[in-house]
Amino acid sequence: MVREGYVFAAPPLLAGLALLALNRFVFGQATWLNWLAGISIFLGAFVLYFFRDPQRVIPEDPAAVVSPADGRVVEIVDEAWEGKPGRRISIFLSVWDVHIQRAPVAGTIRQVDYRPGKFYAALRARASVENEQNVIRIATPRGEMMFKQIAGWIARRVVSWKAAGDAVTRGERVGMIRFGSRVDVWLPPEAAIAVRKGQHVAGGSDILARWP
Repeated sequence: MVREGYVFAAPPLLAGLALLALNRFVFGQATWLNWLAGISIFLGAFVLYFFRDPQRVIPEDPAAVVSPADGRVVEIVDEAWEGKPGRRISIFLSVWDVHIQRAPVAGTIRQVDYRPGKFYAALRARASVENEQNVIRIATPRGEMMFKQIAGWIARRVVSWKAAGDAVTRGERVGMIRFGSRVDVWLPPEAAIAVRKGQHVAGGSDILARWP
C-alpha cells in the first residue's frame, strides 16, 4: 500500500462510519442513511484498492527491459525522440490497474523533466505530447532510454519519487500516476520487442523488450 493512500481513503471511511453511528443512535436506522454510509465506505475501500502496491518478481535477465507500469499495450510504433530513431511502446492504465511506476532498466536517472499540460483522454495520441507529464531518462551501460508518466482526463497528478543522479535497479518503484492514465516507453530501434498490441502487462515483472 502506498502511504498516501491512507490519506485519501481516511475521509470517506471515517465519514461512512460516522454516518452509521449517527443513524444507529440518532435517526433509528433510516434506510437512506445506511445507503449513504455504504457508498462512502465503498469509496474509501476503492481508494485503498487503487493505492495497492503488490510485490513483483523482477526478471534477472540483464538484457531485459521490464514494463514500467501495469496496463494494456495500446501502441507499438517506430518514433524518433530527440532526433534519434527509436520505437515507442504505449501502455494504458485503467482505474483498475496498479498505478505504481517502476524503472524499466537498471541505471542512473539522468533527468526528471516535469512538463505541465492538458488533460486529454489518455488513449488519444495527442495525450503523449500535450498532457501533463514527467519525462524520465535513465542512463545505462547499454545506452540511454526514456519513459513518460502521462496524466489523463481522470488522472491529473503525476508523481516522481526519484531525481537526477539517483541510481535505480530494474523494477524499482520510481513514482505513480493517480487514477489511471498512460506510460510511454522509448527504446532504440534494434531492441527486440517482446510484447504485442492489446497485451496486458504487469509493471516490474513482464518483459517489454530486450536490449541488443
